[in-house]
Formats: sequence, C-alpha cells, structure tokens
Amino acid sequence: MTHPAEMAGSPGEVYRRELAHNQALLAEEKKRDRLLGYIKLGLLLVVFLGAIALFRSLPRLPWLLIPVGGLVVFAVWHERVLESVERHSRIMSFYERGLQRLNDAWAGTGESGERFLHAEHPYARDLDIFGAGSLFELLCTTRTRAGEETLARWLLEPARVAEILARQAAVADLKGWVWLREQLFATGASVRTGVHPASLAAWGEAKPELGSQWLRPVMGVLAAVWLGSLLYWLGSSHWLPLAALTVVNLAVERFLGNGVLEFVRSTERAAVDLKVLAAVLGVLERETFEAPLLRELQAGLRTGDVAPSAAIRRLNRITQYMESRRNFLVRIVKRPTFFVAQVAFAAESWRRKFGPSIRGWLAVVGEMEALAALSAYAYEHPAAAFPEFVEAAPCFDAEGFAHPLLPESRVVRNDLRLDGSLRLMIVSGPNMAGKSTFVRAVGINAVLAQCGGVVQAQRLRLSPLAVGASICVLDSLQGGVSRFYAEIQRLKLISDLTRGPVPVMFLLDELLSGTNSHDRLVGTEHLVRALVAQGAVGLITTHDLALTQIPEAASGTAANFHFEDHLEEGRLAFDYRLKPGVVRTSNALKLMRAVGLAVEE
Repeated sequence: MTHPAEMAGSPGEVYRRELAHNQALLAEEKKRDRLLGYIKLGLLLVVFLGAIALFRSLPRLPWLLIPVGGLVVFAVWHERVLESVERHSRIMSFYERGLQRLNDAWAGTGESGERFLHAEHPYARDLDIFGAGSLFELLCTTRTRAGEETLARWLLEPARVAEILARQAAVADLKGWVWLREQLFATGASVRTGVHPASLAAWGEAKPELGSQWLRPVMGVLAAVWLGSLLYWLGSSHWLPLAALTVVNLAVERFLGNGVLEFVRSTERAAVDLKVLAAVLGVLERETFEAPLLRELQAGLRTGDVAPSAAIRRLNRITQYMESRRNFLVRIVKRPTFFVAQVAFAAESWRRKFGPSIRGWLAVVGEMEALAALSAYAYEHPAAAFPEFVEAAPCFDAEGFAHPLLPESRVVRNDLRLDGSLRLMIVSGPNMAGKSTFVRAVGINAVLAQCGGVVQAQRLRLSPLAVGASICVLDSLQGGVSRFYAEIQRLKLISDLTRGPVPVMFLLDELLSGTNSHDRLVGTEHLVRALVAQGAVGLITTHDLALTQIPEAASGTAANFHFEDHLEEGRLAFDYRLKPGVVRTSNALKLMRAVGLAVEE
C-alpha cells in the first residue's frame, strides 16, 4: 500500500508499478496460504492420532490441548492470510482496470449502467451516457450501489453552478489520491455484493417494533429474580420458588410474541450489511481533506461524537449476543431470562439513536465514490481542463475540444462558440466525415462540465445549459411508433425544455430525415426559429443542402459550417476539421462502390 504522496510518475507508470508490487505481495501471501494449509493438516493429524493413542490413558488426554490450541491459532492466522489474498486480488483488479482505460481497452469490461437509461430522457441515449462503451462505463470506478446511483444521477441532472464549483474543488483535491481510490475499490467490492441501500435505510428508519421501553427494566428484574431462585434451588433443593417464577417468566415471554424474533432476524441481516459498509466508512473517516465539500461530507458522517464505524461496532457486539442464542447452554436459560428479548431491546435502542443516520451514511459514501470516479478520470487525463462557468447565457465556448470516449491518440480537436451572437450552426458534410461525432462531443462535454468533472477540451467557457438531443432516435415495433413519429416526439420534448429557467442547447442530427426535402426544410426552419426565439442555441447536422439556406434568413445569428473528405491514393480520407461554409463534396456513391455495389456514374 503506497501513500498518495509517494505515487510519483505518470498514471500509466503508477498503475504498472503498483500492479507489480501487489502481484509480488499476492505471491507471498499464496505461499503462506499453502504453508499454513499443510501445517493445519499436520496438526489435525497429530490431534487425531493423539486421541487414539491417549484414549486408554485419560489422565494424559489434556496433552491434546497443545496441538488443538496450535490448530486454533493457525486457523485464525490462515483466515487472515486468505483475507489478504482476496484483498490483493481486488487491488490488482483496480490497477488492471486503470491500465485498460489508459490503453483504450475498457469498453465492455465495466458497469454499463443500462438500468439508469430511460427513453424519455432528453439526451441520455443520444449522447451514449449509458450502455457498453458509454461515458458511465468509462467513469464508473464506484463499487457500491449508492456510488453508482449517485454518479448516474449527476450525469442525468445538471447541478447548480455553486454545487458544480464545489465538486470541481473536491475532484481537484482527490485527483492525486490514487491510494484512496484503491482502498475504496478494494473495500467496496464486498459492499457491492452485500449492501442493499434501500432495505438498509428502511430498516434504520422503521418505527419501534418492540413496544414500550419500560418492558426492558421489568424483564431485567424478572430475569435477576429467576436466576436468584435458580441459585436458591441449587443450594437448598427447594424448587417451588424456581417453578413459580419459571411459569411467570414464560408467560411474560409468550406475551412478547413472535415480533421479537422477527426483529432479531431483520437486525442480523442489517448488521451484516452495516459491518461491510463500516469498512468503506472507515477509509473515509481516517483521511484529511482540504476541499470544503469533502470536509463537509466527512463531518456529515458523525452522529454526535460517535463515528459511524464506532457506532456500527457497537451493533456488531449486540448481534454477537444475538447469534449466541443458538448456543446449547444459552438455549437452556434463554426463555426464562428473556435473553433474546433483552438483546433485541438493546438493538432497538441502537436503532433509535443511529438508525436515522444510515441513509445519510449511504449518501455520503455515494457522493464520495462519485467524486472519486470523477477524480480518477481527471488523473488519467492530465490534459483535460475544468470548465469555467459564466453568467452571460446562453454560452458554449470551447477551444480544442474532442469526444471523451475516443482514444486521445486518435482524436481531432475543434473549436466551437455558441452564444448570443451565433445561436445556430448548420453542419453539412459527407458520410463518415465526423458530423455526428462532433455533435455528440459538444453534448457529452456539456454533461461532464455540469456534473463537476473535467472536460476533453483545452478550454471551455459555458453557462448553465439544458441539453436536448435528437441523434439516436429509435422506432418501436411493439409500441407502433415509427422513427419519424418518435423523432417529432423528441423534438416536442426539446421544445418543452425551453419553457424552463435554463437556456437550452439543442443537438439535432439529420433532422426530419423521414420526410421529403420540402417538408424537411419547412419543418426544420420553423422549429429552429421557435427554439432560438426562446433563447436556445444549438447545432443541426444534415446531408440535405436545402437546409443550408436557413442561415440566409437568420439575421446573422446562424451560420453554415462543414466537414469534408478528399482522395488519398484513390481512397477516401477525412481530416475531421470543422470549416466555415457549405460542403461542396459528396461521397455516397464512392462509398457504395467501395463496398462492391454496382452504381453508375
């Protein structure tokens, strides 16, 4: 384990070095695992043979306690070694996944976030926010369900500027904390499989189930008197007081009903989840942060003067008593002493004090993990920049921006400025020239900016923007919806966004392609005029050069831009550079011939 200050070098160098370090540690732990396995087997054999040899010499049987004690000691040691093996395996997975991201081999290997995708969202499907090879998969280093849900919510719901700036400061603070992200990942793996946030929070907030608290001291007195009568019987052989008190206590225990046992079972389930969650909380409690948001989140973990991990340890001790109810000796006396009910009341008391805090603990874990995910992206992309937010709206002013899901070695960076002076861009160009990728890059960087992360740009100035996109519109066979009808429904959704308090940035790819050229021109012109009149800015890509006539009637607030292709040694080539004006080339027939279709000149 290496402290953040010692992790010098590029992200790739750090990941490879830490991966090799943990591989070496794992190899050592596996050697111990094998050695301890052999030792335990040998001690077990000694105990077995010793028991046979000493069976006829009972006074010498206590000598077997030596190998039995050794077996217990080595069993405990072995268990810790196995936990270490598992932990180093998880840490190796953390660095392996980091190298996959750096080497552009991450798509399809992580969490896709498909369950967060809703068709009615104004941009999630169109901008590849979720799914295989999506922004969520690239960013998601979270290991708890709470972390995944928080990250998804941030990508779907733009934050206020003050909140964005607070997250930026937190991400900047966490950027170099590879060690913290490693610990959260390694610890959170078990939280992922063990903790169910909704049910755990519901258990913590449930109303008291065990009745009045006065029952607890009453049961304590009755149990003490019963134990006294038991001792009296053992010392005097007078059994009548013991019998009478046993009848009374069993009647009271029966009066409590099955609710106690149900509560105990639900508490045991919650305690398992909380014990695992405590490991993640413990990581967060130990660190010292500079960013105000991180310090605020860390302070929010405490309930009074008690840290969550300490509070959960108290519940763990209570549940250990709960588990002992299955012990043979405890079973004999548990009913007349109200053992289960007494422990249940102790757990109820714990829940009264700390239960309402569980939802807050989960929320803090979720936010910390989401911030850690954004900081990992910032760390692994040192050329990415934090966006600057301006009051003059609408504004999207980017220099050297690119699509975050493309490998940095292959991206071609472009500039773009949309504001009050230029509200609409008509982007024309041939197939495969980069129009759709350009539009998606604009949208996905706006999403990253407004969730608090860095963006793939040398510089980005923007105002708060409500992003609406119509790029990947799908028809529905089951719903009886054509692609054209699905598209105009999406356009209505984007139009409705303009009634909100935040200016809209619309991103429309091959708009109204399901109708004829005349209707496409008339429909598009009326739509964009209405959007711009409502204060929106945006881009439209098209193959239909009729749409390039729209800027002529826009009084300087709209302009044509294009991408183009060229021939290199008889093959089509693209530079993916945005240029002013209308495209003058087309490659549809060339591409058809390239795949072997017979097309006349």
